[in-house]
Amino acid sequence: MKQQIVDYIKNFLDQRIQTSYDAMQAAQASANEESKSSAGDKYETSRAMGQLDRDMHGLMHEQAKREKAIVERIDMSLTFKKGAVGAFLKTSSGNYFLAVSVGICKIGNDSIMIISPQSPIGALLMGKGKGETFDFRGKEAMIEEIF
Repeated sequence: MKQQIVDYIKNFLDQRIQTSYDAMQAAQASANEESKSSAGDKYETSRAMGQLDRDMHGLMHEQAKREKAIVERIDMSLTFKKGAVGAFLKTSSGNYFLAVSVGICKIGNDSIMIISPQSPIGALLMGKGKGETFDFRGKEAMIEEIF
């Protein structure tokens, strides 16, 4: 199942990379196509707004590429005794995969929350072992299995 989760994450991030790249290119093209008008500052304002839009999509593009690099470094042959990047944890409150923040992934009948170690619940799961408990939003849960 871990391989299916990693494949899901990679596909998700590939889509995010492509979408942000396309948006970045469109924003750059829009900024480049602005023509001088008799309104004076309108031209410069439009170009500046286009550049800001391009920069924002560029940051999103780079973030998605960094996240994909993290996922590509996950060694699928490792088994885990404690929560760490690449670990799949079955808990009494749900299933979690520690990697990058993606959200819920449905594989078969299982729902898996794909989270980063920096997220609130990810930070709680990091370093915890089978049988240990954690408290999240006032609810106690136990780690049942780690793969």
